[in-house]
Amino acid sequence: MKDFLENIDHLLLLFFNGLNAPGLDQIMFFISSKWSWLPIVILFVVLIVRKYRGKFWIPLLAAIICFAITDQASHLTKESVKRYRPTHNLEISEKIHVVNDYKGGQYGFFSGHAANSFGLALITLLFVRNKYYTYILIAWAILVSYSRMYLGVHYPSDILVGAVVGAVVAFGLWSFSKRIHYFRLEIS
Repeated sequence: MKDFLENIDHLLLLFFNGLNAPGLDQIMFFISSKWSWLPIVILFVVLIVRKYRGKFWIPLLAAIICFAITDQASHLTKESVKRYRPTHNLEISEKIHVVNDYKGGQYGFFSGHAANSFGLALITLLFVRNKYYTYILIAWAILVSYSRMYLGVHYPSDILVGAVVGAVVAFGLWSFSKRIHYFRLEIS
């Protein structure tokens, strides 16, 4: 069963990674970079300051903690599971389309990019409750996650687990912040 699932993971990755085009390479490389986060984070801060005014620090702190937890959980899991990234897996590395000679670290389970972006997307959805911003952020999280497969540094299962971890952490932090509501900090 494990071999069957691993084969599906490899085939899906090769499909997504194979959808490359010269004009898309640099776009996907940028989307996967830290710079793509800047407008999203700035807009998040603007929206929470506008909505929560003097208490904006509650969702801001929750988002920062969410990022720290998902990022560290990804690093710790990668070092304990030690699943080679596709670019480091000798079985398929020759079939992977690599952009700018970027191969990522040696291990890839689970995707920190997926965990961080989906964590931010869900925490935003829960705190900001702005339909259009939420759609944009979910589309951005999906695009960031796809870019990791496009670049050949994560399997679909790395992305799926990362997205779930990010969502669970975000929901847990939001739920915890709702408990602060009992102390009259009034979060919606």
